[in-house]
Amino acid sequence: MLARWLFLLALPAFAQDAKTVIAKTVINDEAGKKLLLGEHKLSLQWLDKAPGKVMVTDRNGTLMITGEAKEQNGVGYVRIDGVITEVAAKTFKFRGRIRTLVSHIADGKVCDRNGEYTFLIKGPRAFWRMQAMDNPCDQAADYVDIYWK
Repeated sequence: MLARWLFLLALPAFAQDAKTVIAKTVINDEAGKKLLLGEHKLSLQWLDKAPGKVMVTDRNGTLMITGEAKEQNGVGYVRIDGVITEVAAKTFKFRGRIRTLVSHIADGKVCDRNGEYTFLIKGPRAFWRMQAMDNPCDQAADYVDIYWK
């Protein structure tokens, strides 16, 4: 009886730890990490010219990213939420969810992307661009950009 009671007491703590185990972000470049941390502008080229915001935070060695950009009329948007798995000088890898809603793409329905994506700075650009540009819900190219300036 005592053993069963001790097991039941330990169960919630074990279950909670199992849910929150996330691998630490691999940092290959400290300057790249420093550039990535904090608040940045977020955009999707189909939305009107009001960029949104994305926040990158460090939670015990794991970089988390979350943010949103909306059209001024409030209909279209891009949302990003997940974990940054690896950081280099001009690139980072993201695992999580990216949702877009654009009135003239995918019949105006939400397009969900769940998986791993690479964001890259090319040349003199002041932003990281998601490299998986092909929209999986329509024949369109989406430029999801996160600005570092």
